Amino acid sequence: MHSLADLRAGRLAGARHLKLSEGLTGFPPEIFSLADTLEILDLSGNRLTSLPDELPCLRRLRILFCSDNPFEVLPAVLGQCPQLEMVGFKANRIHTVPGEALPPRLRWLILTDNRLTALPPEIGRCTRLQKLMLAGNRLTVLPPELAACRALELLRIAANRLEALPEWLLSLPRLAWLAFAGNPFSEAWAKGDEPVVEALHWQALSLQRLLGQGASGHIHEALLTVGGNTSRLALKLFKGAVTSDGLPSSEIHAWLRAGRHPALIPVTGRLRGHPEGLDGLAMPLVEPSFRSLAGPPDFETCTRDVYAAGSCLSPQEALAIARSIASAAAHLHAQGVNHGDLYAHNLLHGGGGAVFLGDFGAASCYPAEQEGLAEALQRLEVRAFGCLLEELLTYQDEAADPGGIRPRLVAWRDACLSEVCAERPLFAALAQGLEV
Repeated sequence: MHSLADLRAGRLAGARHLKLSEGLTGFPPEIFSLADTLEILDLSGNRLTSLPDELPCLRRLRILFCSDNPFEVLPAVLGQCPQLEMVGFKANRIHTVPGEALPPRLRWLILTDNRLTALPPEIGRCTRLQKLMLAGNRLTVLPPELAACRALELLRIAANRLEALPEWLLSLPRLAWLAFAGNPFSEAWAKGDEPVVEALHWQALSLQRLLGQGASGHIHEALLTVGGNTSRLALKLFKGAVTSDGLPSSEIHAWLRAGRHPALIPVTGRLRGHPEGLDGLAMPLVEPSFRSLAGPPDFETCTRDVYAAGSCLSPQEALAIARSIASAAAHLHAQGVNHGDLYAHNLLHGGGGAVFLGDFGAASCYPAEQEGLAEALQRLEVRAFGCLLEELLTYQDEAADPGGIRPRLVAWRDACLSEVCAERPLFAALAQGLEV
């Protein structure tokens, strides 16, 4: 975090990244003193409602965040910023996106948790767009012009008012990560008996250390005491608000519907009686040796995970991971669950190929008996699996492959990444093929 005082005193001269959150009601003109260097500007958490016409003078500006402000209209001046690629206006009051507000180089647009009822047809001109985050708005339709965004890879349209999932959406050549739960059409798809799990009462639980956190909640180690016996478990407490992926209620439903599989962390109980009304799910504790296989995408990679320096998998490990995740995904789709976030950063890896797929925050349910729809959604997620295979190959030790594993993974990767959706294999075929 920087200060306006430091900016005015010239102590931030030459800065490439500036973050100001001081209850600002106007755009500080001193920011223009950084016109030759500033690439990332974060003005989230202020009281801004407009941006100056001179904004394009920040000629190197690539990334702009203005989340948690009371903007009602996405500023049209954004479209005149020549290098702007990433725009984030989450949790504002935006009801209108003018077509001229969309920058020509736009790759990543975040308008989560606003009041949008429509997108402009000019969205179709954003041919470089890879990531579009629209969860928690009031959209009733998607503009057909969005079909021209053939570079789009990740789309979040959960928690809106969409009456149907457009057929053209499932034919986009690179779309791999889709979240659509919490719309009228998907709520109808998700209806049915929710699996019953044991009720765990808050009074019987004692929270211990924090194990992790995400957009939808926090995971704690917890002690459960029943009848004088105490056991340890993991408890995810949900925040209850809309996230970048959708609604916690949708996540809970999908996780329960997912059922059991060796590569999925099972739900063993559901919280009851929290004093603030929070929902929660109980799971077995995962051994501490398990770690996320990678970190989430960053500003540069946009849609691809970031691996730690020196990451290296043996061919046997890469194959074991691929087998387990293909099998888990086949199981999920048999239950009518689209994971929506099939990424290495959502895989817990314990070495030797042992792996768990977690985080159902972007998961959506659909009627598995509708064969055409089910296969289209599955082939979309197969592309995400192809991206995972590509990463497993990138971080594989090529010098130690006596069994010829690498050529097999390459062949499956290429099949999964086909930009002709109908040509991609289904997960059952993938799981079977990877066993051979």
